[in-house]
Formats: sequence, structure tokens, C-alpha cells
Amino acid sequence: MIVLVAALLLLGVVLGAVVQIPLPLTLALAATIGCWLLIFAVRERLSVHRRSR
Repeated sequence: MIVLVAALLLLGVVLGAVVQIPLPLTLALAATIGCWLLIFAVRERLSVHRRSR
């Protein structure tokens, strides 16, 4: 329950910060984070694939 409350609190803080910056900057940051997550996922998948051999 505490983890859920902490996650919701963090979400509120992040969304509050997003509201304060301009939309193009928000979209650029979101795209950057999305690309980083995609690269991370691909590297993890390749790492697991190499370990299984």
C-alpha cells in the first residue's frame, strides 16, 4: 500500500512539472525517454539471448 501511495505521489510531482514546461519541450523529452527505453529493451533482449546460448 505504501508503494502505491509513493508511486501516485511521484506521478503527481512529475505531471505537475510537465504542466509547467512548453508542449514542444515536453514532446521532445518524451521522445528522448522513449528512445532510451527502446534501446535499453533491445540491449536487454540481446543480452538474454546471448546468455542462453
